[in-house]
Amino acid sequence: MHNIQLVVFDIAGTTVSDKGDIALSFINACKKYGFDVAVEDVNVVMGFRKKEAIKILLEKFYPEHQPDHELIEKIHDAFLQNMISFYENDQGLQPLPHAEETFQNLKKQGIMVALNTGFTKTITNTILKRLHWNKNGTIDHVISSDEVPQGRPHPYMIKSIMDTLEIESVKRVAKVGDTEVDVQEGRNTGCGLVVSVTTGAYTRQQLETYHPDYIIDSLKELPALIQ
Repeated sequence: MHNIQLVVFDIAGTTVSDKGDIALSFINACKKYGFDVAVEDVNVVMGFRKKEAIKILLEKFYPEHQPDHELIEKIHDAFLQNMISFYENDQGLQPLPHAEETFQNLKKQGIMVALNTGFTKTITNTILKRLHWNKNGTIDHVISSDEVPQGRPHPYMIKSIMDTLEIESVKRVAKVGDTEVDVQEGRNTGCGLVVSVTTGAYTRQQLETYHPDYIIDSLKELPALIQ
């Protein structure tokens, strides 16, 4: 028995479908300023705050171009506009299978549901509005990476959620995500349960190397793990 009071879910690839459009938006934003990055390398930094992801990639693949603040801001602004346009207009934007059902099942058990993300609040709000997750008490709290001092893998987002929802023990918090940095965030925060899903950027084999407590193929499997 984990005695979980709160489950913190990632958004893209965990609770919301991602068919590679985020990586493409990221690649196109980098390309606009003369930097070519491969999709497999972008996938590695999925889940990070996007400004940090840009910095990581440029330092790794373009060490001769020390990425200054202005350049990172320009690339990030291009990515931001790409993603807002995508999420406002994409007809295929939808929750992943069993996401909303899982939210409801958890809430019936008296467990609170929160979302956190490497996106900025502007992108996050666009998604929530399209899916109507900003209404009807579907989600208890949402936080984006630009609302805290540092994003994943640092614990600030989860700690902020806990403060808002008055959860005292981190051992009663579960973190669910689809990337390496989601696992790291859960561990760095001290979450009582860290669960990875195979519906996003990483395969089961990739996720196994980061040693989450469980790896699941569908959110439908989650409630049974924390009952």
